[in-house]
Amino acid sequence: MSEQVLDVNAEVTSSEDAIFDDIRPCRDDEAHHELTVIQNDESLVNGIVRLRYPRLSKWIGPILRMRVRAYIKFAVANIHSIQDFQLQVAKAVDRMIETTTDGITYKGFEKLDPNQGYLFISNHRDISLDPALIDYALHNYHNNTMRIAIGDNLLKMPAATALMRLNKSFLVKRAITSPRELLKEVTHLSHYIGLSLKEGHSIWIAQREGRAKDGNDCTEEAVLKMLHMYGRKQNKGFGEYMRSLKVVPVSITYEYDPGDLAKAAELYERAQNNGQYKKGEFEDIRSIIKGIKDYKGRISIVAGKPIDQDFETPSQLAAIMDKFIYENYAMYPSVLLAAKALGYANESDVADISSEDKIKFNNRMDSFPEHLRPTILQMYAYPFVNRNRALKGELDEAIAAESKAS
Repeated sequence: MSEQVLDVNAEVTSSEDAIFDDIRPCRDDEAHHELTVIQNDESLVNGIVRLRYPRLSKWIGPILRMRVRAYIKFAVANIHSIQDFQLQVAKAVDRMIETTTDGITYKGFEKLDPNQGYLFISNHRDISLDPALIDYALHNYHNNTMRIAIGDNLLKMPAATALMRLNKSFLVKRAITSPRELLKEVTHLSHYIGLSLKEGHSIWIAQREGRAKDGNDCTEEAVLKMLHMYGRKQNKGFGEYMRSLKVVPVSITYEYDPGDLAKAAELYERAQNNGQYKKGEFEDIRSIIKGIKDYKGRISIVAGKPIDQDFETPSQLAAIMDKFIYENYAMYPSVLLAAKALGYANESDVADISSEDKIKFNNRMDSFPEHLRPTILQMYAYPFVNRNRALKGELDEAIAAESKAS
């Protein structure tokens, strides 16, 4: 990495400046190169063959790989720009919704100004679907799609890196351990996000680093402090600067999480090994594929209006974010039945759930190893618990208490 990239005192006025080349998405004039990378990535070809033809690949692997290469070449032949690529992504999301969900509902996006850039901050349950579904909503409501923050831990395959760069993703570097280098990279990232928003680009970033594997969605103050660093350079207070970014909270609920078992297994391993867990080399890529292709039931995506109420500290804004996310969860049968099984919900809360939905939920729980079921039930029940906390005013009390303290 060049010293120019790390120079926090450099005068930079555009997100297109070369100083951001290490983290930015690709541009139209780079699309051909990224598509060539995808075509030539043999690990992608082999992965598709094993995924689509697990049995046949052992017998006629070379023939199948030749067919997959031809398909990839055909698929990218008419893509010449980022917009071309994202239109193909929109078609893929269409197919995914039709084949792996029981429908998706959007609220709030119709109230957003198509000519305005927003900072979307959502709870984080699925590596790729969370931003993809928000992008899909923006596309359908004629808004420009977002620049998407992704961790550099996802860049294990050349094709994956190319696909993400084509889909307007920018990098959040997570592997840095040196405090000095980390400060420079966080400042670098904050400047890129701030300039992008100033130029009218929308941004998506998760409310926390990594998915909420236990189902307990909480906004990390560190994320908000990072966003403010560019404001600090402009001598703007936290509240003033963050309000200027037009922060839109987004609440996402999946009736069924394709990654529920894997998340529970990771949490169990951590509990057995003093918090330690060794992630497989392509584990995140497998999680992305599983999230896309496996059943999700119903999905709810609710966008708020830009947060404009008074707040002056990261903890106040975090509480405001959490309150919106919690109050706008969809109370699907999976949520209510899990809450009832753990004693959080009453019989009246599940009285209107159909026998079909009860059977579907029970069959799913019965399919999991017995030692992981309590963790998975808690994962599904947390939205019920947190929604009740918000409705009872617990987060309002936290906001008020912080206001008095500040």
